[in-house]
Amino acid sequence: LEGIPHAHQTVLFSATMPPRINSIAKRYQHDPVKINVVRGDTKASAGKVRQCAYIVQRNHKPAALGRILDIESPGGALVFCRTRTEVDQLTETMNARGYRAEALHGGMDQAQRDRVMGRLRDATAELLVATDVAARGLDVDTLTHVVNYDVPSAPESYVHRIGRVGRAGREGVAITLAEPREQRLLQNIERLTKQPIAIMKVPSIADLRAAQLDQTVNAIRESLGADDLEEYYPVLHALRAEADPRSIALAVVRLYHEAAGNTVDETEIPEFTQRPERKFERPGDKFDRSGKDKGAPRPKGDGKSAFVYISLGRAAGIRPGDLVGCIANETNLVGREIGPIKITEKFSVVGVPERSLNDVIAALTHTTIK
Repeated sequence: LEGIPHAHQTVLFSATMPPRINSIAKRYQHDPVKINVVRGDTKASAGKVRQCAYIVQRNHKPAALGRILDIESPGGALVFCRTRTEVDQLTETMNARGYRAEALHGGMDQAQRDRVMGRLRDATAELLVATDVAARGLDVDTLTHVVNYDVPSAPESYVHRIGRVGRAGREGVAITLAEPREQRLLQNIERLTKQPIAIMKVPSIADLRAAQLDQTVNAIRESLGADDLEEYYPVLHALRAEADPRSIALAVVRLYHEAAGNTVDETEIPEFTQRPERKFERPGDKFDRSGKDKGAPRPKGDGKSAFVYISLGRAAGIRPGDLVGCIANETNLVGREIGPIKITEKFSVVGVPERSLNDVIAALTHTTIK
């Protein structure tokens, strides 16, 4: 700005005006006219962004995020995390779940950032996991959802974040994953924005399955309008001697549903209780070496989880993707069946389906991780 020609106009736009922004204005602007868009003029724009929050224990956040996004089916989503480490870990977790996720944070050089943004804009990536600093000022037409993986401590940051969607009259969704202790921060945001944030229940396995079936119905309905359906008649003709059209149609639907990754069983995510369990610090606090969960509420039905203790943690460079990849490669499990994952400095705890516990232990006993 100091190097541009003298005859120029400098215009500064900001969703909020904290002291640091005001100091920039005073330095580079001369006797500026301050235009404040009052809240009453932005009701139409604010109504374009649906705001909601889910109360989730921290160790269930990755699974909850995956399930919520599975149901929401965003065209493009931006997930905000607090730290670079959390960005990298969550990106790996979401890739293991089947999303095309990319990381964006201050530890990346400009060329890396440009490549990531290019993938997001051309829809090669569908999920961008980023820190506040990296995503400030971002404007991408394909974004439909913004997710606060943690509740921002400053309400103004929330305003900046959700401003990434609902731009230029487009509709958008703002989702916040709040830990029980962060509910007060949600109230602070509501007071600042003068808008309610609906508290939603984390979708159950049944909710997920119903949404996935709806998505399959919609996909097939859209395909019914294609002009080239007759090209596939020889396939139908070849099968009619072996089965009736109804059975053939059901088999085709099943193939599509499986190809979309919609048949994997998951573990129920416990509902929030007013007195959350104490976070464990040592294996003996909550888990023992047999992998049995001592205190966590058990989901009902067939989706029970067991927990495996692994004597490797952050000190050994272990990340969630390492554990998911190792278990998936050495057993018949897939990424969505593995978790939640807790990594401490010296050890890790991984949730797996109870039915597969012995197979996982046997596989890991003879496997090198990293």
